[in-house]
Amino acid sequence: MSNSVTIKVPARLHLGFLNLSGGGVRRFGSLGLPLSEPEMVATISRSRETLVEGDGNARAGEHLATLSRHLGITSRHRLVIEQSIPRHAGLGSGTQIAIAVSSALRTLHGLPLDIGNDAILLGRGERSGIGIASFSEGGLIIDAGKDDSGKQPPVIARLPFPEDWRVLLILDSAQGGLHGADEIEAFRALPPFPVASSGEICRQVLMGVMPALVERDLPAFGAAISHIQALIGAYFAPAQGGIFTSKRVEAAAERLAAAGAVGIGQSSWGPTGFAFAPSAEAARKMVRAAATGDDGLEIRIVRGRNTGAEISSSELDLVGS
Repeated sequence: MSNSVTIKVPARLHLGFLNLSGGGVRRFGSLGLPLSEPEMVATISRSRETLVEGDGNARAGEHLATLSRHLGITSRHRLVIEQSIPRHAGLGSGTQIAIAVSSALRTLHGLPLDIGNDAILLGRGERSGIGIASFSEGGLIIDAGKDDSGKQPPVIARLPFPEDWRVLLILDSAQGGLHGADEIEAFRALPPFPVASSGEICRQVLMGVMPALVERDLPAFGAAISHIQALIGAYFAPAQGGIFTSKRVEAAAERLAAAGAVGIGQSSWGPTGFAFAPSAEAARKMVRAAATGDDGLEIRIVRGRNTGAEISSSELDLVGS
């Protein structure tokens, strides 16, 4: 056992659902990609009193208390959130903070990791399994959705994301995507997803996205992602006010497309938008061409991540009063 554990858990892009209609055995199913940044970084250590500090400390503190009760841990801790993923931005912050606390606490006490069941305990992974799946490995991840068993969606494919490709994140800190009760109500209010569209998305994933990654064909990859995003965006448009939650993000995405970026879309409920570029230099040129300087957005160039979470342990003296 250690006295201190630090964990780094990646944000993820949610690139689309496979089967929203629920026709057949499984519902949802997801396509996603963990990112090099932003990431959730937290350190937990043994302490004489319970202290939870940093951005998102209230939610992290609730998770710590729930897990401690569940695991029968009575000792106290200091939990410091050193870096956080923007909340309600479509980057999976809620799931990542839950699995970060879970894995850090278990590692600190020498307990085996149980990310999937802990996520269920903490109310995460209700639809997409990408955030949980990105804990163990990176790459582009495809999960098969949920059946009636209550288990986490199984990962059916992982493909390495080309190291030279870049992801362009379009961040709008002035707006948030649907979440919580509003997200649940939006799903209830939307009509059934067309079965034909589900079939088309699955075809695009199997015959477009996957071979394009194997062959490192960015134009084909981008075309398939854009097609999927158009179908998903049109379906969610009544709930989020358009294909994109943020009109400013939508305008920036259009400028990036005009500058040569491909695979334009929105991650989950947004407002974060994304696009892809063939290299770091090409990405920088696209950002320069698309930037206006007065729209309040941030366009960040990041990598797709081909590794999972990072956990490190150290020996420290007790802290606290």
